[in-house]
Amino acid sequence: MDRRAARSQHHHHDQSAEMHSSFDPSLPPPTVREEDCPFCAIAAAHPPFSAINPPHPFPSNLTEPASFVVLSTPTAIAFLDILPLSHGHLLLCTRAHRPKLTDVTNPEARELGSYIRLLSAALVRATGIADWNVVQNNGAAAAQVVPHMHYHLIPRPEIRASGRYRESFTMFGRGQREELDEDEAEHLAEELRQQIADILREEEDERERRKKHPQKL
Repeated sequence: MDRRAARSQHHHHDQSAEMHSSFDPSLPPPTVREEDCPFCAIAAAHPPFSAINPPHPFPSNLTEPASFVVLSTPTAIAFLDILPLSHGHLLLCTRAHRPKLTDVTNPEARELGSYIRLLSAALVRATGIADWNVVQNNGAAAAQVVPHMHYHLIPRPEIRASGRYRESFTMFGRGQREELDEDEAEHLAEELRQQIADILREEEDERERRKKHPQKL
């Protein structure tokens, strides 16, 4: 079975279905058992690793389709969307199966907020794109298809400056999408892991500097 056929057979692994599929609010909400959840499968395949010293080389073939993970902690995991709206489109979700944002614990919510900031900064550095969206859907009526809460971080390149006025980037299904190129994804995921590590080291150095040279009030 070729890769495209495998993707079709395992359509539930579509990590961004709510961003591209036709949406019918009259349909009942999706039901996915935790053991069948594609995001849980990615989390199970990729144990936590040090964000400041990520492993290299990094295995992406632990799931089918491949999963290009950029951050994996005891609480959360982030990976490239396999049908990106733009170069660098990331998904961030809890490691534990949490169907909606309201199912997330307070400690998880605090860490997710910190990771959104960290991933945003890494995306800007890795892609060179200074504008981005953070999108989070809850429930069928809100266009959530995979019932495991997750954030989309979507870089938004400036299309007007290049004269591409006819192009558009939309939230729910009208943007241009292509399957993720695996060679490109390997390179981008590696760059994102490196940028995350660099940002964390820089912030650690800044904290140490402030300890040694506290500002006078």
